[in-house]
Amino acid sequence: MKIRTSPSPAHPSAFTLIEIVITLTIIAILASGSIYLLKGQIDSAKDTRVGSDLQAIGLALQSYESRALRKPTTEQGLKALVEKPTIEPIPENYRAFMKEMPKDPWGMEYKYRLPAQKSKDDYDIWSAGPDGQDGTADDIGNWKSGS
Repeated sequence: MKIRTSPSPAHPSAFTLIEIVITLTIIAILASGSIYLLKGQIDSAKDTRVGSDLQAIGLALQSYESRALRKPTTEQGLKALVEKPTIEPIPENYRAFMKEMPKDPWGMEYKYRLPAQKSKDDYDIWSAGPDGQDGTADDIGNWKSGS
């Protein structure tokens, strides 16, 4: 009985170049598919965050109204929820209802309008969306979020 100590030349133990290329190609296809799916999840998360922000701002507006007996004007804007307005009507019993005004996921400030033009509420709050342009199809507002 003979014991072999090295592989025979007819049965090499290394991977061939073709096998390595095929393996790398499969890995690249799987990685690109995962990145594509992940991008969709990130976009969905941003939309969800806008909806949450709009709800929080809406609650702060209701609290402001209960204390000041009116909502901030368009000119006073959402800034009135963070610091006392300097434009009339200035509420007598002012209190800040938010520590700071959140920005949308694209780094822009939320927009506010009273009276509403699109929402069933008496005010509009919205994000200009990914393109940063107001009045385009990607705007996300309290008329779309279910607020």
